[in-house]
Amino acid sequence: MALKIQFNKTYLHELNKGLKIRLLALPILKAKEAALRIEVKRATNLARQIQKDIQDAQDLIKPFLKLWAEFPQYLGIQKAHLSVRKIAGIKTPVLDHIDFHETPHSYVLTQAWIPRGLDILKNLVKLHIERDVAVKKSKILEHARKKTTQKVNLYEKVQIPEYQEGIRKIKRYLEDDENLSKSSQKILKSRLQAEEDKAA
Repeated sequence: MALKIQFNKTYLHELNKGLKIRLLALPILKAKEAALRIEVKRATNLARQIQKDIQDAQDLIKPFLKLWAEFPQYLGIQKAHLSVRKIAGIKTPVLDHIDFHETPHSYVLTQAWIPRGLDILKNLVKLHIERDVAVKKSKILEHARKKTTQKVNLYEKVQIPEYQEGIRKIKRYLEDDENLSKSSQKILKSRLQAEEDKAA
């Protein structure tokens, strides 16, 4: 949106103030963009690593999957507790802990592999939730990074040059106006002086 320039000192002062604000904000926005770029990469890499860990864990329990079909009621998720962490002013989710619901079972009457199997399953569920949180965090940070990049580009490529051009035009106009005013005063003074000389 182009500036609607008003050729007066008040508007010149407003443009100077707006330009100063944008010039001060630009390095901060660039730093935020760089920080977000790093955090997006970190979150994406974490999600990939967790996905690899999930695949390894699934490969580990693949031979025992048939055994779990007989005991599906042993483990459930009650609640996954998330908290919020700010990164460069952006709220992102963090997994605190997971509340599991474990059906009570007798250690004497239960198959020997079930307690160890429950630990493996808990770890696998935790990895899945951690991956989902990391992916969500990555998406939130990527969205924020894109918006910050747009703002940097808006300031750097549009608004700052517009403000500078507007200031230049207003200054030139005011200088020309002042020069015309001085010239007209000189002409008027010389006419008055000529009339006084004729009258004398």
